[in-house]
Amino acid sequence: QVQLVESGGGLLQAGGSLRLSCAASGSTFGTYAMGWFRQAPGKEREFVSAISRSGGLSYEAEFVKGRFTSSRDNAKNTVYLQMNSLKPEDTAVYYCAADRVWNSFYVPRTQDEYDYWGQGTQVTVSS
Repeated sequence: QVQLVESGGGLLQAGGSLRLSCAASGSTFGTYAMGWFRQAPGKEREFVSAISRSGGLSYEAEFVKGRFTSSRDNAKNTVYLQMNSLKPEDTAVYYCAADRVWNSFYVPRTQDEYDYWGQGTQVTVSS
């Protein structure tokens, strides 16, 4: 069992940057691949970014590639989502999720693969 708590959301203007954090409980954080998803009002939740359990590989959705990137600090049980060049269409609730994996280089990209979810943090980007 792992509990996830996101933080770092807020209101900012287009073009700005924000870093989300997701702190995980437990001593087995390094066995989980971590993902970021988002859900905008009236839309389905969608994949944003994910990072392997080792932190050696990450993957971003096409619509954020070059602007967002995931990183992690296994010593701190924390995963981050660095968001640059934010746009109004990035406005959403952002969720982190954990998937226990055996392959150090596997990066899960679908919601169904993730077992644990945080409560979400709101990001609002004004034009």
